[in-house]
Amino acid sequence: MSFRALRSEKFLALVRKCGQIKEVLFDRYLLLTNVGISIGLSGAGDVLQQHYWIVQGEKKSWNVRRTRDMSVSGLTVGILCHYWYNFLDHRLPGKTIKIVLKKVVIDQLFFSPAYISVFFLTMGILEKSSLKEVGQEIVKKGRELYKAEWVIWPPAQIINFYFLPTKYRVLYDSTISLGYDVYTSHVKHEMFSDSKHDCS
Repeated sequence: MSFRALRSEKFLALVRKCGQIKEVLFDRYLLLTNVGISIGLSGAGDVLQQHYWIVQGEKKSWNVRRTRDMSVSGLTVGILCHYWYNFLDHRLPGKTIKIVLKKVVIDQLFFSPAYISVFFLTMGILEKSSLKEVGQEIVKKGRELYKAEWVIWPPAQIINFYFLPTKYRVLYDSTISLGYDVYTSHVKHEMFSDSKHDCS
């Protein structure tokens, strides 16, 4: 067998292996895949945010607990996103412009506030905040996140709902969210300095 044929055979074996991995991740274990992606990218967003503040001289060191908490929030919102996209695609099947726009509006009006509330509730539980403190954060900081969501998510979700099958929605959402998670971490931990959990 020639060297070129051997390389070609190895390449085809690699492609087949990647296909098998994709099938396992995005067919057989989709919920676990979606949650894992969400956890990883939520934590990465916080690491980037903290690194920025360390480089700027605003913080002295990386707060591991804060990154852990942001990662755990990825667990709850990852589960939420997984079931939300399945529900939405089941209730509104199709990819016509009318269906896509309807999904975007429903996503923004109903899911975004729920997502933000679950995020702050998760963080409140991890930080042992009172229900009153969690409610205040949802109102004060959640409002900032919700305003930002109206800038970022409608165009991103048009692409998501028009081009991608359901099984790739959380992957796409989480990838776009990486930049948004940096902002989420900023709003949660730095934007309002009166938070008792601000990590300096």
